[in-house]
Amino acid sequence: MKPIERVQSPDPGLVQRWRADFPILNERVHGEPLVYLDNGATTQKPLAVIDAEADYYRQYNANVHRGVHQLSQRATDAYEAARATIARFINAASVEEIIFLRGTTEAINLVAQSHARPHLGPGDEILISAMEHHSNIVPWQMVCEQTGAALKVVPIDDAGEFRFDAFERLLSERTRLVAVTHLANALGTINPVSRIVAAAHARGVPVLLDGAQAISHLHVDVRALDCDFYAFSGHKVYGPTGIGVLYAKAALLEAMPPYQGGGDMIRSVSFERTEYNVIPYKFEAGTPNIAGAIALGTALKYVSRIGIDVIAAHEAHVLDYAIQAVTDLAGVRLIGTAREKASILSFVVDGVHAHDIGTILDHHGVAVRAGHHCAMPVMQRYGVPATVRASFALYNTRDDVDSLIAALHDVREVFGR
Repeated sequence: MKPIERVQSPDPGLVQRWRADFPILNERVHGEPLVYLDNGATTQKPLAVIDAEADYYRQYNANVHRGVHQLSQRATDAYEAARATIARFINAASVEEIIFLRGTTEAINLVAQSHARPHLGPGDEILISAMEHHSNIVPWQMVCEQTGAALKVVPIDDAGEFRFDAFERLLSERTRLVAVTHLANALGTINPVSRIVAAAHARGVPVLLDGAQAISHLHVDVRALDCDFYAFSGHKVYGPTGIGVLYAKAALLEAMPPYQGGGDMIRSVSFERTEYNVIPYKFEAGTPNIAGAIALGTALKYVSRIGIDVIAAHEAHVLDYAIQAVTDLAGVRLIGTAREKASILSFVVDGVHAHDIGTILDHHGVAVRAGHHCAMPVMQRYGVPATVRASFALYNTRDDVDSLIAALHDVREVFGR
């Protein structure tokens, strides 16, 4: 099993220059140099992003869309420029198709309540896959409870691959929405999203793609994919926490009722009626995370300067090296061995709980995720309570993998394996 490589991996000197952009990588943990391998949970931030957020508060902190004074105009211009940057990054047809939210979770909930709920009734069905994050399960369960619709699950095989044959059988005249991950957070599987969208659209079914993991590892072109909704979080693509994006086709947004009511999502208000604002503002009630949006725009510019294909190729080399290194360890089993795979290495060690492994690794300065990764059905599918997940980003190197392996040898010594 080798990850797909699109271009040649960059030279080590270039990667070291990338690493220099991230101040936190100079930190030490328990006296050891930090080896940060928990990027699936959140990526670290380059200095340019940190400065962009701080500069907003230092130089032009003001609310957007409401003030006639200069600070408000500067804030509004920067906020809307970030929206335009995001639209270009994912190739949206217009900036009106970009909605700022807190993250992927809120984006999926918005679609569940504003798009799905008004169209669902008893006998209708929503399709998801067995590899989904809880954020792409629970909102659909909630809307099914509210409407009497049913949630159907496309199975995965032992490698962690999407069962497309089962998906085609489950698609029916009752299907009202398909919601699947682009890149699975617990397995690293890259789903065949173009085929999924085409098959769903052949039956007139809209598709939401959870891009929380994919956005920092894969080239995302929403028009080429032809997906109806695409959701992602800023903090997983080198941006701040508390900011995220929902892309949706303009016609769908026009037809959807607002998710929340309040300031800035209105055009006029009286005690008798309210006229809502135009898209995307109809879905951005209240004062937004202005600094976060601006810094997210900076993060995507940072990624664009390096090139997502260059990043993907480098990460593929690191992941390939890590897969081989971990596979060579006795008593270690990989969870998720899909042919199309990126950025995620999940594994279990015979007789040792994932939390104990994570604790020992931490004392070596190696930060990994240990647990169910908000994907408990995936753990149940493989019959394990938890896995250790090492997840890679543009600043990770083979040296980081070597540190992981050295720490895993210590785990084996501690537990007599």
